[in-house]
Amino acid sequence: MNANRTIPGHLQLYLTGEHDCSYIEGLRARTLFVDPMARIDRERAQWLQQIGFRRSGMHFYRPACRGCQRCIPVRVPVADLAMSRSQRRNAALNDTDVRIAFKPVQLRPVHYQLYERYILARHSDGDMADDVSVETYMRFLLSPWGGQTWFIEAYLGERLMSVAVTDIFPDGLSALYTFFDPDLAARAPGTYAVLTQAREAARLGLSYLYLGYWIEESPKMAYKDRFRPIEAWDGQQWQRFERAEQIRFAS
Repeated sequence: MNANRTIPGHLQLYLTGEHDCSYIEGLRARTLFVDPMARIDRERAQWLQQIGFRRSGMHFYRPACRGCQRCIPVRVPVADLAMSRSQRRNAALNDTDVRIAFKPVQLRPVHYQLYERYILARHSDGDMADDVSVETYMRFLLSPWGGQTWFIEAYLGERLMSVAVTDIFPDGLSALYTFFDPDLAARAPGTYAVLTQAREAARLGLSYLYLGYWIEESPKMAYKDRFRPIEAWDGQQWQRFERAEQIRFAS
């Protein structure tokens, strides 16, 4: 990585060389990282999140690809969330017999076993499946970063259905990663995890649920656009889009 520049708050940034894009075949990508030695507390992490950065393990990053701005940071203003008909059905179904539990960051075999099953079943064609291990899982989801993280579990009876790894910021929750039982996909546990996080953010009096990057051409990212209204970062400000509006920025 090459040193790039310093941003407000005295954080040094580093820019990677080009590498294959993880989301769109045939494209090349670059990534801008915050100095991993920098002290990142909840307030500074919130500020980074508000300008389009994302956390992976102990690293904060955002795409910086040549001539490409397809990765769009999105967040849901939870007080205004208007569930679609299918989302209301999802909530009604799962609310009847799913139990939610909040756990602190800790390596639990039941979590890792579910994560491994999920990656191999749902992302077997991606980079994550090439290096699925306890070590990579811990670096990705258990690394300390200076703030607070929950593992939000959803149980169907005694069966672990999903785990939503969720960061807590002063202005909202951040959906870092969710993995679920592939055999329970008919219950749309990913959608239910987002609804659970949004409701918890609202209960705590927080404003937003950050969903990371949305890419229009990526089918794996399509679910994010279904939560409306949604706000998208255009590089300068957050723009709001209602249910009938496509996420488009004025040129």
